[in-house]
Amino acid sequence: MNKELFDYTAQKVDELLAADSSSQTTRDAAQAWKDAIASGANEDEATKKLLDAIDERHTTIDEVITFAQGPAKTMLGAKAAADMLALANDAKKRGDKYCFCAACVAARKLLAKHGRPVL
Repeated sequence: MNKELFDYTAQKVDELLAADSSSQTTRDAAQAWKDAIASGANEDEATKKLLDAIDERHTTIDEVITFAQGPAKTMLGAKAAADMLALANDAKKRGDKYCFCAACVAARKLLAKHGRPVL
């Protein structure tokens, strides 16, 4: 992997780790990548494992809407859930297919950079 792609990957891994919206599975995959790189593991193999892990987890805009209408009210509060629902409905009207949270956006950008665009 060239330095530019490696640096981009490392940046997106840090974003995945920092995003409040990252699931534990995503955090675990991102941390495993960092640990593998730190231990001198093959960059390409470590990156493939990371990409495989996040490529299995695409939250659709409809799933965001469902979450905002239900569990988000309890988990985040009524106002935050209503704000999320409004954003999700606007995103759907624009034709967006997937979640707009920081973790999902970072994951999609990382996948695309490695030739695995989410369609």
